[in-house]
Amino acid sequence: MSDEGFTVLAPDMALGEKPDSEAEAERVLGQLDPNRLASLVVNSADLLDEKSSVGRTGVVGFGMGGSMGLWLSVRRPDLVSAVVSFYGSQAIDFAGASARYQIHLAADDRFISEDEATFMQATMGLESLDVEIVRHPGTQHGFADEESVSYQATAASRAWSQALPFLRDVLGTWC
Repeated sequence: MSDEGFTVLAPDMALGEKPDSEAEAERVLGQLDPNRLASLVVNSADLLDEKSSVGRTGVVGFGMGGSMGLWLSVRRPDLVSAVVSFYGSQAIDFAGASARYQIHLAADDRFISEDEATFMQATMGLESLDVEIVRHPGTQHGFADEESVSYQATAASRAWSQALPFLRDVLGTWC
């Protein structure tokens, strides 16, 4: 993202592993310690903030990375100005958060039910947060991941064409 002129954290929830399938990715994520993941994301955000001269940090995440970005925006509102989540969600209280959000959801996602997405949007709405939820028709979880069997180039391109201006608007550019 730095080639676009802004600073973002992109959590790698597989910790560098490259699962061969969705089932393998689920297995890898299921074995990870949630406290370790949370600590890794918070420490990464702190380091990014320390090394960045911009002062505004965004998070761009896919699946669990998107969920952790949403989580981080509540835990560290002083650091996170923007979150772009691709098929990630959170069922938490967003009290204290101040970031702006753009959430890209698949039309058919076996990991995020319609009720869960509605609950997340309502919870964020209770805090009067600036949230844009974009549903991508005809897509499944993983639609923006070129290596996923669910990849859809048109939907991925559309999502990025929305995400980049959003990040520029919230974060500005440094180049």
